[in-house]
Amino acid sequence: MSDDDTFDAIVIGAGPAGEVAAGRLADHGLRTALVERELVGGECSYWACMPSKALLRPGDLLAEVARVPGAREAVTGRLDAAAALARRDEVTHDLDDSAQLPWLEERKVALIRGEARLDGERRVLVGDRALRAERAIVLATGTGASLPPVDGLADARPWTNREITTAHEVPERLLVLGGGVVGVEMAQAWSTLGSDVTLVEVAPRLLGREEDFAAEHVAGGLRGAGVDVRVGVTVTSARREDDGTAVLVLEGGEELRGDELLVAAGRRPHTDDLGLETVGLEPGESVEVDDRLRSTAHDWLFAVGDVNGRALLTHAGKYQAAIAADVVAGHDVRAEADGPRSPRVVFTDPQVAAVGHTLSSAREAGIDAVVVDHPTEGVAGGSFHGKGAEGRSRLVVDRADGTIAGATFTGPDVAEMVHGATIAVVGRVPLARLRHAIPSFPTRSEVWLRLWETAEADGLV
Repeated sequence: MSDDDTFDAIVIGAGPAGEVAAGRLADHGLRTALVERELVGGECSYWACMPSKALLRPGDLLAEVARVPGAREAVTGRLDAAAALARRDEVTHDLDDSAQLPWLEERKVALIRGEARLDGERRVLVGDRALRAERAIVLATGTGASLPPVDGLADARPWTNREITTAHEVPERLLVLGGGVVGVEMAQAWSTLGSDVTLVEVAPRLLGREEDFAAEHVAGGLRGAGVDVRVGVTVTSARREDDGTAVLVLEGGEELRGDELLVAAGRRPHTDDLGLETVGLEPGESVEVDDRLRSTAHDWLFAVGDVNGRALLTHAGKYQAAIAADVVAGHDVRAEADGPRSPRVVFTDPQVAAVGHTLSSAREAGIDAVVVDHPTEGVAGGSFHGKGAEGRSRLVVDRADGTIAGATFTGPDVAEMVHGATIAVVGRVPLARLRHAIPSFPTRSEVWLRLWETAEADGLV
């Protein structure tokens, strides 16, 4: 094996987590290779986070303007779907990753294009080329969409997040199977772009991970935008008819019809063809890791991002990647905040921004939890977002030490409000200390003052 094929570390997968891992390893002075079979930037940049938010933004802006007198009167006509799709293509660089490469080149990371497979301890095959890692291999291969076991679904040619975020025509009728983040965001986006959308969720409510009120607010927002939201519905079969119509058959016989069918019902790790069996691990499964992001089976193998199953969030993967790189470089660090304390945002209208525990998950974790609620719009700064900009802000408080175990905000543009809560949750800031964190007037961050006052009135401070 030549020097060109031997590295200190090899990272497999060049999505956000893989890029961060490779860049930080190189910054530590380690000779690093990054292997990617598709596009540098990965799922998030081209088929998920970035294009989906680009699709949501035009409708978001119109909804905001419609709530504010003076601005409302200046906007006429309908949303230009073609222009919105063109802007989406700009955001994703027309599925061209060349703009991503200078960052790697500056750090002297060797980019190797091709399908990577493990080939025993510290070895990787990329086609006919054999690579060796002296210190570590970092898996950052992410996840892909999974199909639920519905009769005929696979043969119905469903769309996944990849097709829905890159489509160049607006389907007249769109069926969405799944009421998680992808399902609700894409139902929102394509409804504003002109589709007649029906969303079907098997569970009794949308967004099963979040607070009940957040699910109710999102369902109400979708219905207000014209989406037919069905929850607690069992799908018995699916098919694609000769004329191209997609059909979902519900329990009881009702048939829902659309021009396209999006399945947004879960993810599975990209480990089927990764060669895990050559190192004694199970293909198709998540790679179990410890808090140093090191495989529990091998001290030279690391897994970061969605592939380890800890937190399927881009920002959590980037956080993990930096820690894994530091560990490989010899630093004693651990991941502490990528489980229940991870922040998360749903970019619907209203938005949902949350971090840490919900009331339900806190109690399931054995926390003596109580909530403090206040209307998100119930402060002076809320009035500037216009009429109908309602929401709720909630703190989940741990009675044992008076700290914040979780927070959830709903309302327009609450995504930017969650980082303050993240600092409070991760830092285990006592409520008593929060009275000295003075919010600016007139901003919506004054809701923190109102939450503190409510907590004081409830005897929690």
